[in-house]
Amino acid sequence: MGPEGKDEMKIRVAILVGGPSSEHEVSLMTGENVLKSFDPEKFAAETVIIGKGGEWPFPSEELPNRYDVAFIAMHGTYGEDGTIQAILEEASIPYTGSGKLSSALGMNKFLSLRLFRDGGLTIPPTLHFHLQDFKKHEDEVVKKILWYLEKPWVIKPNAGGSSIGVEIVKDEDSLRKALREAAKTYKDTLVQPLIVGREVTCGVIDHGTHGSAFALPPTEIVPRVSDFFDYKAKYESGGSDEITPARFPESYLKEFRNIALKAHHLTGCRGFSRTDMMVGKDGKIYVLEINTIPGLTKESLVPKAAHTYGISFQKLLEMLVEAAFTSHRKKP
Repeated sequence: MGPEGKDEMKIRVAILVGGPSSEHEVSLMTGENVLKSFDPEKFAAETVIIGKGGEWPFPSEELPNRYDVAFIAMHGTYGEDGTIQAILEEASIPYTGSGKLSSALGMNKFLSLRLFRDGGLTIPPTLHFHLQDFKKHEDEVVKKILWYLEKPWVIKPNAGGSSIGVEIVKDEDSLRKALREAAKTYKDTLVQPLIVGREVTCGVIDHGTHGSAFALPPTEIVPRVSDFFDYKAKYESGGSDEITPARFPESYLKEFRNIALKAHHLTGCRGFSRTDMMVGKDGKIYVLEINTIPGLTKESLVPKAAHTYGISFQKLLEMLVEAAFTSHRKKP
């Protein structure tokens, strides 16, 4: 068989990167790492760069003619909020990660936190504000925060990732300033009391079917270049110490895994997810958020935890593609 025949036997993968998100550059890093890590004997992979304005290099409905599966290596709005998932479902091509509804839910921190709370998980006290309301009623919003939440406070966009836009403030003046700045960029924001403690994250992988999910070893995160696990701590080499398995008693490690699995199931995630938690000084485990498309760069947490579990990065990519095919076949 000639080289053409051999190539025809390979799985054609479109690695979708970029998009109109503040995490555009992170996505490009993810895509580069994914591209060079696919087994060239099994896969014919190439990147498809979506522009910052949402423009495609070719019509999205042509995807099934060019590729067998779409590998989503995008983060934030458009890539992680159900938008690209809806486009791919319309094109009728298998794709990695969670479906459009689960993606939208996971991206909305306030709604997913309410779901976790109703499902029996512990979350931080949280207030949600539409920033147009803040512009009109600044004093009322600030008064509500002062009344209900202990300082210092964490301000974070309701929809966003990579800790972009997250700020810790310690007094009323800083609070007002942070909310005014947020109102220039974001539609809505969350305010929470700062939980002082130890940060832990736990990845989950499944095979594209209900009941197949399993949790990876939890990772403890100790930021070195910042006060918390912000963008610099996440993506700068040496920005944080990431210890897997986390330095906790086995009872805590088991609970981290159980919480991550429960968050994965409550949100309806598929393929993989990563749940971020904080262990407060009170010993309680607080769920901070779920990531439906965890990072896949060299510094990312899920690939490192998978390696500790005995799953190479190349194998992880294959599992995600297999889960995409399995889930796509289940649909009527």
